[in-house]
Amino acid sequence: MDAARIEHGVRRPEPVEIEVDGAPVAAYEGESVAAALLAAGVNVFRRTARGAPRGPFCNMGVCFECLVTIDGVRRERACRSVVRAGMRVETGDGAR
Repeated sequence: MDAARIEHGVRRPEPVEIEVDGAPVAAYEGESVAAALLAAGVNVFRRTARGAPRGPFCNMGVCFECLVTIDGVRRERACRSVVRAGMRVETGDGAR
């Protein structure tokens, strides 16, 4: 499906669609939102007050650099949130 995902020897369910900043993105239920965004080429998840881009750093919920809005709930950690079909994700990138 995507060059950014490991495919060989991995069994996954059928892809589902999530919405990221208003655009459809293919993802797999059970993977982290951070993994789905990175595989889709989204690497800026938010911006600091001074406009510096931020994205996943630790990928285990410690650094809080991957904060996004999920289904209207602000400041969710993308690395600790699990993809569900139809979820709406908003980054704080502002470049979109």
